[in-house]
Amino acid sequence: MEYRFLGKSGLKVSALSLGAWVTYGGQVDEAVAEECMTAAYEQGVNFFDNAEVYSSGNAEIVMGNIIKRLGWSRSSLVISTKIFWGGDGPNETGLSRKHLHEGINASLKRLQLEYVDLIFCHRPDLYTPVEEVVWTMNQIIQQGKAFYWGTSEWPATSIMQAYGIARREHLIPPLMEQPEYNMFSRRRVEREYAPLYEEFGMGTTIWSPLASGLLTGKYNQEIPQDSRANLKDYSWIKERILSQKGQAKIEKVKRLTLIADELGCTMAQLALGWCLINPHVSTVITGASRKSQVLENMESLAVAEKISPPVMDQIENILQNKPEPEEDNR
Repeated sequence: MEYRFLGKSGLKVSALSLGAWVTYGGQVDEAVAEECMTAAYEQGVNFFDNAEVYSSGNAEIVMGNIIKRLGWSRSSLVISTKIFWGGDGPNETGLSRKHLHEGINASLKRLQLEYVDLIFCHRPDLYTPVEEVVWTMNQIIQQGKAFYWGTSEWPATSIMQAYGIARREHLIPPLMEQPEYNMFSRRRVEREYAPLYEEFGMGTTIWSPLASGLLTGKYNQEIPQDSRANLKDYSWIKERILSQKGQAKIEKVKRLTLIADELGCTMAQLALGWCLINPHVSTVITGASRKSQVLENMESLAVAEKISPPVMDQIENILQNKPEPEEDNR
Protein backbone atom coordinates (compact mmCIF):
# COMPACT_ATOMS: atom_id res chain seq x y z
CA MET A 1 0.00 0.00 0.00
CA GLU A 2 1.09 3.55 -0.69
CA TYR A 3 0.46 6.19 1.97
CA ARG A 4 0.01 9.86 1.15
CA PHE A 5 -0.05 12.96 3.29
CA LEU A 6 -3.52 14.45 3.58
CA GLY A 7 -2.84 17.88 2.14
CA LYS A 8 -0.19 19.76 4.09
CA SER A 9 -0.96 17.96 7.34
CA GLY A 10 1.25 15.33 8.93
CA LEU A 11 -1.53 12.74 8.63
CA LYS A 12 -1.00 9.87 6.22
CA VAL A 13 -3.86 8.03 4.55
CA SER A 14 -3.75 4.96 2.34
CA ALA A 15 -3.91 5.87 -1.35
CA LEU A 16 -6.87 3.52 -1.62
CA SER A 17 -9.53 3.61 1.08
CA LEU A 18 -12.89 1.97 1.74
CA GLY A 19 -16.22 3.74 2.09
CA ALA A 20 -19.44 2.43 3.62
CA TRP A 21 -22.02 4.42 1.63
CA VAL A 22 -25.35 2.52 1.28
CA THR A 23 -23.55 -0.82 1.03
CA TYR A 24 -22.97 -1.45 4.74
CA GLY A 25 -26.09 -1.55 6.84
CA GLY A 26 -28.21 -1.55 3.70
CA GLN A 27 -27.16 -3.53 0.64
CA VAL A 28 -25.15 -6.27 2.40
CA ASP A 29 -25.23 -7.78 5.88
CA GLU A 30 -22.66 -7.20 8.62
CA ALA A 31 -20.79 -10.45 7.94
CA VAL A 32 -20.07 -9.42 4.34
CA ALA A 33 -19.11 -5.92 5.45
CA GLU A 34 -16.63 -7.46 7.90
CA GLU A 35 -15.09 -9.57 5.13
CA CYS A 36 -14.64 -6.46 2.98
CA MET A 37 -13.19 -4.32 5.76
CA THR A 38 -10.86 -7.11 6.88
CA ALA A 39 -9.61 -7.68 3.33
CA ALA A 40 -8.98 -3.95 2.92
CA TYR A 41 -7.21 -3.67 6.29
CA GLU A 42 -4.98 -6.65 5.48
CA GLN A 43 -4.04 -4.94 2.19
CA GLY A 44 -2.87 -1.87 4.11
CA VAL A 45 -5.99 0.31 3.94
CA ASN A 46 -6.09 2.57 7.00
CA PHE A 47 -8.83 5.05 5.99
CA PHE A 48 -12.49 4.06 6.30
CA ASP A 49 -15.13 6.62 5.32
CA ASN A 50 -18.69 6.94 6.62
CA ALA A 51 -21.51 9.46 7.13
CA GLU A 52 -24.49 9.96 9.41
CA VAL A 53 -26.85 9.66 6.45
CA TYR A 54 -25.53 6.36 5.05
CA SER A 55 -28.26 3.75 5.44
CA SER A 56 -29.89 6.13 7.97
CA GLY A 57 -27.05 5.65 10.43
CA ASN A 58 -26.86 1.87 10.09
CA ALA A 59 -23.59 2.09 8.14
CA GLU A 60 -21.92 3.70 11.15
CA ILE A 61 -23.38 1.06 13.49
CA VAL A 62 -22.07 -1.75 11.29
CA MET A 63 -18.61 -0.21 10.97
CA GLY A 64 -18.44 0.44 14.70
CA ASN A 65 -19.42 -3.13 15.51
CA ILE A 66 -16.78 -4.51 13.18
CA ILE A 67 -13.96 -2.32 14.49
CA LYS A 68 -14.82 -3.22 18.07
CA ARG A 69 -15.17 -6.94 17.35
CA LEU A 70 -11.88 -7.19 15.42
CA GLY A 71 -9.99 -5.24 18.06
CA TRP A 72 -7.94 -3.21 15.62
CA SER A 73 -5.58 -0.66 17.15
CA ARG A 74 -7.29 2.73 17.04
CA SER A 75 -4.02 4.42 16.10
CA SER A 76 -3.82 2.24 12.98
CA LEU A 77 -7.11 3.63 11.66
CA VAL A 78 -8.27 6.88 10.10
CA ILE A 79 -12.05 7.05 10.47
CA SER A 80 -14.25 9.76 8.99
CA THR A 81 -17.87 10.74 9.15
CA LYS A 82 -19.88 13.44 7.45
CA ILE A 83 -22.61 15.61 8.94
CA PHE A 84 -25.53 17.27 7.18
CA TRP A 85 -28.52 14.90 6.83
CA GLY A 86 -29.27 13.57 10.30
CA GLY A 87 -33.04 13.14 10.27
CA ASP A 88 -36.39 14.64 9.36
CA GLY A 89 -36.67 17.21 12.15
CA PRO A 90 -36.28 20.93 11.40
CA ASN A 91 -32.90 21.02 13.17
CA GLU A 92 -31.65 17.59 12.09
CA THR A 93 -30.42 18.77 8.70
CA GLY A 94 -27.76 21.28 7.73
CA LEU A 95 -24.66 22.73 9.35
CA SER A 96 -26.07 24.74 12.24
CA ARG A 97 -24.03 24.74 15.44
CA LYS A 98 -26.81 22.70 17.04
CA HIS A 99 -26.86 19.98 14.37
CA LEU A 100 -23.07 19.76 13.99
CA HIS A 101 -22.65 19.14 17.72
CA GLU A 102 -25.60 16.79 18.01
CA GLY A 103 -24.67 15.06 14.76
CA ILE A 104 -21.10 14.27 15.77
CA ASN A 105 -22.25 13.06 19.19
CA ALA A 106 -24.75 10.68 17.59
CA SER A 107 -22.18 9.46 15.05
CA LEU A 108 -19.61 8.72 17.75
CA LYS A 109 -22.23 6.75 19.67
CA ARG A 110 -23.09 4.68 16.60
CA LEU A 111 -19.42 4.13 15.75
CA GLN A 112 -18.63 3.32 19.41
CA LEU A 113 -15.62 5.66 19.21
CA GLU A 114 -14.36 8.51 21.36
CA TYR A 115 -13.37 10.50 18.28
CA VAL A 116 -13.21 10.41 14.50
CA ASP A 117 -10.05 11.44 12.73
CA LEU A 118 -11.87 13.42 10.04
CA ILE A 119 -15.23 15.19 10.12
CA PHE A 120 -16.72 16.61 6.93
CA CYS A 121 -19.47 19.13 6.26
CA HIS A 122 -21.30 16.83 3.86
CA ARG A 123 -22.65 19.65 1.68
CA PRO A 124 -22.71 23.46 1.78
CA ASP A 125 -25.57 24.97 3.78
CA LEU A 126 -27.21 28.01 2.20
CA TYR A 127 -28.80 29.03 5.51
CA THR A 128 -25.90 28.74 7.97
CA PRO A 129 -23.16 31.39 7.83
CA VAL A 130 -19.75 29.96 6.97
CA GLU A 131 -18.39 31.74 10.05
CA GLU A 132 -20.73 29.71 12.28
CA VAL A 133 -19.53 26.50 10.62
CA VAL A 134 -15.84 27.38 11.06
CA TRP A 135 -16.27 28.26 14.74
CA THR A 136 -18.29 25.10 15.41
CA MET A 137 -15.79 22.80 13.70
CA ASN A 138 -13.04 24.42 15.72
CA GLN A 139 -15.03 23.71 18.91
CA ILE A 140 -15.56 20.06 17.95
CA ILE A 141 -11.84 19.60 17.41
CA GLN A 142 -10.98 21.42 20.63
CA GLN A 143 -13.36 19.06 22.46
CA GLY A 144 -11.35 16.10 21.15
CA LYS A 145 -14.17 14.66 19.05
CA ALA A 146 -12.22 14.98 15.78
CA PHE A 147 -8.68 15.82 14.69
CA TYR A 148 -9.30 17.47 11.31
CA TRP A 149 -12.27 18.90 9.47
CA GLY A 150 -13.12 19.40 5.86
CA THR A 151 -15.87 19.88 3.32
CA SER A 152 -17.63 17.80 0.70
CA GLU A 153 -18.82 19.20 -2.61
CA TRP A 154 -18.30 22.80 -1.50
CA PRO A 155 -17.59 25.41 -4.17
CA ALA A 156 -14.05 26.78 -4.12
CA THR A 157 -15.31 30.25 -3.17
CA SER A 158 -16.91 28.94 0.04
CA ILE A 159 -13.79 26.96 0.95
CA MET A 160 -11.67 30.07 0.46
CA GLN A 161 -14.11 32.02 2.64
CA ALA A 162 -13.75 29.39 5.40
CA TYR A 163 -9.96 29.60 5.20
CA GLY A 164 -10.11 33.37 5.41
CA ILE A 165 -12.28 33.29 8.53
CA ALA A 166 -10.05 30.67 10.18
CA ARG A 167 -6.93 32.73 9.53
CA ARG A 168 -8.53 35.94 10.75
CA GLU A 169 -9.86 34.39 13.95
CA HIS A 170 -6.86 32.06 14.52
CA LEU A 171 -9.05 28.98 14.21
CA ILE A 172 -8.41 25.56 12.67
CA PRO A 173 -9.10 25.76 8.92
CA PRO A 174 -10.62 23.02 6.76
CA LEU A 175 -7.93 20.57 5.67
CA MET A 176 -9.55 18.52 2.96
CA GLU A 177 -12.38 18.41 0.44
CA GLN A 178 -14.29 15.29 -0.56
CA PRO A 179 -15.47 15.80 -4.15
CA GLU A 180 -16.76 13.40 -6.75
CA TYR A 181 -13.91 12.64 -9.14
CA ASN A 182 -13.68 10.18 -11.98
CA MET A 183 -13.08 10.05 -15.71
CA PHE A 184 -16.48 11.63 -16.34
CA SER A 185 -16.53 14.16 -13.49
CA ARG A 186 -13.28 16.06 -13.27
CA ARG A 187 -13.68 19.82 -13.72
CA ARG A 188 -13.99 20.69 -10.02
CA VAL A 189 -10.85 18.78 -8.95
CA GLU A 190 -8.73 19.68 -11.96
CA ARG A 191 -9.85 23.26 -12.53
CA GLU A 192 -12.00 24.85 -9.82
CA TYR A 193 -9.88 23.70 -6.86
CA ALA A 194 -6.52 24.28 -8.55
CA PRO A 195 -5.71 27.50 -6.59
CA LEU A 196 -6.48 25.78 -3.27
CA TYR A 197 -3.79 23.10 -3.46
CA GLU A 198 -0.83 25.48 -3.35
CA GLU A 199 -2.38 28.36 -1.43
CA PHE A 200 -3.97 26.35 1.37
CA GLY A 201 -2.45 22.88 0.99
CA MET A 202 -5.86 21.29 0.56
CA GLY A 203 -6.01 17.51 0.24
CA THR A 204 -8.80 15.54 -1.45
CA THR A 205 -10.52 12.30 -0.45
CA ILE A 206 -12.36 11.59 -3.67
CA TRP A 207 -15.61 9.61 -3.96
CA SER A 208 -17.33 7.77 -6.82
CA PRO A 209 -14.10 6.99 -8.72
CA LEU A 210 -16.08 4.43 -10.74
CA ALA A 211 -18.96 6.83 -11.50
CA SER A 212 -21.53 4.75 -9.56
CA GLY A 213 -20.32 1.60 -11.29
CA LEU A 214 -20.44 2.99 -14.83
CA LEU A 215 -16.64 2.75 -15.14
CA THR A 216 -16.56 -0.91 -14.15
CA GLY A 217 -18.05 -1.83 -17.51
CA LYS A 218 -20.85 -3.80 -15.84
CA TYR A 219 -23.48 -1.61 -17.51
CA ASN A 220 -22.05 -2.05 -21.00
CA GLN A 221 -24.86 -4.46 -21.90
CA GLU A 222 -27.63 -4.06 -19.32
CA ILE A 223 -28.15 -3.23 -15.64
CA PRO A 224 -27.44 -6.31 -13.47
CA GLN A 225 -30.21 -7.35 -11.08
CA ASP A 226 -27.97 -7.07 -8.00
CA SER A 227 -26.79 -3.58 -8.96
CA ARG A 228 -27.13 -0.64 -6.57
CA ALA A 229 -29.00 1.06 -9.42
CA ASN A 230 -31.94 -1.25 -8.70
CA LEU A 231 -32.24 -0.16 -5.06
CA LYS A 232 -35.43 1.81 -4.36
CA ASP A 233 -33.68 4.87 -2.92
CA TYR A 234 -31.08 4.98 -5.70
CA SER A 235 -33.30 4.94 -8.77
CA TRP A 236 -31.51 8.14 -9.81
CA ILE A 237 -28.49 5.99 -10.70
CA LYS A 238 -30.60 3.91 -13.10
CA GLU A 239 -32.10 7.06 -14.61
CA ARG A 240 -28.62 8.48 -15.12
CA ILE A 241 -27.43 5.29 -16.82
CA LEU A 242 -30.45 5.02 -19.12
CA SER A 243 -30.35 8.69 -20.13
CA GLN A 244 -28.92 9.80 -23.45
CA LYS A 245 -25.82 11.16 -21.71
CA GLY A 246 -25.45 7.92 -19.77
CA GLN A 247 -25.60 5.81 -22.91
CA ALA A 248 -22.99 8.05 -24.56
CA LYS A 249 -20.71 7.45 -21.58
CA ILE A 250 -21.22 3.70 -21.85
CA GLU A 251 -20.03 3.85 -25.44
CA LYS A 252 -16.85 5.52 -24.18
CA VAL A 253 -16.46 2.87 -21.49
CA LYS A 254 -16.59 0.20 -24.16
CA ARG A 255 -13.64 1.88 -25.92
CA LEU A 256 -11.79 2.38 -22.65
CA THR A 257 -12.20 -1.32 -21.90
CA LEU A 258 -10.03 -2.07 -24.92
CA ILE A 259 -7.21 -0.04 -23.32
CA ALA A 260 -7.71 -1.97 -20.07
CA ASP A 261 -7.43 -5.21 -22.02
CA GLU A 262 -4.14 -4.07 -23.53
CA LEU A 263 -2.78 -3.27 -20.06
CA GLY A 264 -3.95 -6.62 -18.72
CA CYS A 265 -6.33 -5.16 -16.15
CA THR A 266 -10.05 -4.71 -15.58
CA MET A 267 -11.93 -1.57 -16.53
CA ALA A 268 -12.43 -0.77 -12.85
CA GLN A 269 -8.70 -1.02 -12.18
CA LEU A 270 -7.97 1.31 -15.08
CA ALA A 271 -10.46 3.89 -13.78
CA LEU A 272 -9.03 3.72 -10.24
CA GLY A 273 -5.47 3.89 -11.53
CA TRP A 274 -6.38 6.98 -13.56
CA CYS A 275 -7.57 8.69 -10.36
CA LEU A 276 -4.49 7.62 -8.42
CA ILE A 277 -2.02 9.33 -10.73
CA ASN A 278 -3.51 12.76 -10.04
CA PRO A 279 -1.01 14.36 -7.59
CA HIS A 280 -3.79 16.27 -5.85
CA VAL A 281 -5.71 13.11 -4.90
CA SER A 282 -4.84 12.13 -1.34
CA THR A 283 -6.93 8.96 -1.32
CA VAL A 284 -9.41 7.22 -3.61
CA ILE A 285 -12.46 6.03 -1.68
CA THR A 286 -13.54 2.69 -3.10
CA GLY A 287 -16.71 0.76 -2.42
CA ALA A 288 -17.24 -3.00 -2.33
CA SER A 289 -20.08 -5.41 -1.67
CA ARG A 290 -17.85 -8.49 -1.62
CA LYS A 291 -14.27 -9.40 -0.73
CA SER A 292 -13.26 -10.12 -4.33
CA GLN A 293 -14.05 -6.53 -5.31
CA VAL A 294 -11.78 -5.22 -2.55
CA LEU A 295 -8.89 -7.38 -3.75
CA GLU A 296 -9.49 -6.35 -7.36
CA ASN A 297 -9.51 -2.67 -6.42
CA MET A 298 -6.25 -2.94 -4.50
CA GLU A 299 -4.45 -4.06 -7.66
CA SER A 300 -5.14 -0.69 -9.26
CA LEU A 301 -2.01 0.68 -7.57
CA ALA A 302 0.08 -1.44 -9.92
CA VAL A 303 -2.11 -0.44 -12.87
CA ALA A 304 -1.49 3.25 -12.15
CA GLU A 305 2.19 2.67 -12.87
CA LYS A 306 1.28 1.38 -16.33
CA ILE A 307 -0.60 4.53 -17.33
CA SER A 308 2.22 6.14 -19.27
CA PRO A 309 1.87 9.45 -21.16
CA PRO A 310 1.03 7.60 -24.41
CA VAL A 311 -1.66 5.59 -22.60
CA MET A 312 -3.02 8.77 -21.05
CA ASP A 313 -3.20 10.32 -24.50
CA GLN A 314 -5.29 7.35 -25.66
CA ILE A 315 -7.62 7.81 -22.69
CA GLU A 316 -7.99 11.54 -23.25
CA ASN A 317 -8.73 10.94 -26.92
CA ILE A 318 -11.71 8.85 -25.87
CA LEU A 319 -12.93 11.03 -23.00
CA GLN A 320 -12.62 14.40 -24.77
CA ASN A 321 -13.46 16.22 -21.52
CA LYS A 322 -10.20 17.54 -20.13
CA PRO A 323 -10.91 20.91 -18.46
CA GLU A 324 -9.47 23.78 -20.42
CA PRO A 325 -7.01 26.06 -18.58
CA GLU A 326 -8.11 29.59 -17.81
CA GLU A 327 -8.02 31.79 -20.88
CA ASP A 328 -4.96 34.04 -21.16
CA ASN A 329 -6.27 37.39 -22.41
CA ARG A 330 -2.88 39.10 -22.45
